[in-house]
Amino acid sequence: MPEPGKALVLDFGGVISKTVFETQRLNEAALGLPAGTLDWMGPFEPEGDALWQQMQSGAITERDYWYTRARETGNLVGETWDELPAFLQRIRGDDPQLMIRPEALRAIDVAKEAGKRLAILSNELDLFYGAGFRAKLPFLQMFDLIVDATYTKILKPDPRAYGFVLDGLGLAASDCVFVDDQAKNIKGASDVGMHIVHFDVTRPGESYAQAIKILGI
Repeated sequence: MPEPGKALVLDFGGVISKTVFETQRLNEAALGLPAGTLDWMGPFEPEGDALWQQMQSGAITERDYWYTRARETGNLVGETWDELPAFLQRIRGDDPQLMIRPEALRAIDVAKEAGKRLAILSNELDLFYGAGFRAKLPFLQMFDLIVDATYTKILKPDPRAYGFVLDGLGLAASDCVFVDDQAKNIKGASDVGMHIVHFDVTRPGESYAQAIKILGI
């Protein structure tokens, strides 16, 4: 039986935070749009979201996807959103805590109480949400390390991105359980030797249970 993991390494968007897709009806209400206007649903209805399919195939990047959706949605309300924080703040308001998955908070608490290290590895944490939002999420203080490609400029699945986490925690790849909702990022983590959980945004509880099990808790 493999040794239990020593650290839980999480992506942020989709894994810790609910996806925009899951809150589309609330998003529309916040913008004063009729229900059903925002009909792009990403992984929840991939067959109806051609842009999502392009992103999954590698034809465009995840950033390309969200910048396009931000511009499209801004046009619907007569606003120009060239920056992603403006998009997310308009559809989600000033309290990001409301969009945090309760399953994530439980898993973070369990891992911390068990003495496991905690890290976030994100491609666009502050780029998407804005530098000031972290102060509104007190649970982030529980993390030993946050690596954000907004500043490192090295995006997953580049092996160097995972290396920042390993160096920062002072752990081997085999000590870490990495959780992400994007297949390419999961493959990148596996390639460097991390334990992996491909997060299913439609079944968050099951994905976190799998991660906790690998941690030996």
